[in-house]
Amino acid sequence: MEKGNISIYFVHSALEPIIERGLNAEALLRRAGISSALLQSPQSRVTAQNFSTLWLGVARELDDELFAQDSRRMKVGSFAMLCQLLIHCDTLNTALLRMARFFNLILDDFYCNLETDAQHAFLTIREQPGPRAPRVFGYETLLMMQHGLACWLVGRRIPVLASAFAYPEPSRSAEYHLMYSAELRFNEEATSLMFDKSYLDLPVIQNERTVKDFIRQAPSNIVMKYKNAMGLSAQIRRRLRTAARTEWPEFDDFAQSLNMTPSTLRRRLEDEGQSFREIKDQLRRDIAIDYLCHTGRSIADIATELGFAETSAFHRAFKKWTGSRPGEYRQRMVNK
Repeated sequence: MEKGNISIYFVHSALEPIIERGLNAEALLRRAGISSALLQSPQSRVTAQNFSTLWLGVARELDDELFAQDSRRMKVGSFAMLCQLLIHCDTLNTALLRMARFFNLILDDFYCNLETDAQHAFLTIREQPGPRAPRVFGYETLLMMQHGLACWLVGRRIPVLASAFAYPEPSRSAEYHLMYSAELRFNEEATSLMFDKSYLDLPVIQNERTVKDFIRQAPSNIVMKYKNAMGLSAQIRRRLRTAARTEWPEFDDFAQSLNMTPSTLRRRLEDEGQSFREIKDQLRRDIAIDYLCHTGRSIADIATELGFAETSAFHRAFKKWTGSRPGEYRQRMVNK
């Protein structure tokens, strides 16, 4: 999810209640700048800004900021009201307790809580049993809201040390490493994000002035803004992005630049569900999507920029990444 590239899965999930109700999904996609043709490929991705526009459109259409994931609607304006309530708290601890009470007041099927032990704090979500459980997109949306709000309130990213999920590992779990943390556990008793308890003592620094801007920019200011930037994978992506693609180092050389042995670097990346090759491919994919969607550069120029010796090799790689050839992808975005 480099620089806000988001799996098409989240688009499908947001549109599901629209389609179930026979509402106009095509119009929502068009207003969000998302080609409906991208929905046909499970490997497609959209920008965070496009997804944020879709988020707002679906929420308005349903009058539900949780996309019909709970049997009680989270009416439009609820998130803004929550933001207004939280800025009057002194510390993050007080704010997160108030946030949990707010969600528990307006929702029926999800129960939120702030739990602690000697060293850690946990943003925890439990779900009422029922035929729709587990509502995975409901969990994902609530976690995005809660962690994004927590980070904004104290003006810094709160690193997630471990994440637990009360459902089986989904096919898109690789996305979770960037969204949440390197350590992921599935089929747990509750869904939770674990972070260092010391963050609870941080002061809330937002106020009546800053909250207006935050609400006006939502949800694009929380969708992937506070992604896992502390992991080794994210650090490698940042270093590679600042270098010319033709000058990206080989694996052993990169390990040496990090003062690691190749085996240590390989093992640590495996712990995050990544490999050096996958990181480079993901970065090439996201840069290519950005060029295709937002510039008029030729496909041959893009291929050269990304370090491909032949344009045909770039065509094959891009189709493997997204399910479409680069020219087809660009045309879909032009005709959206």
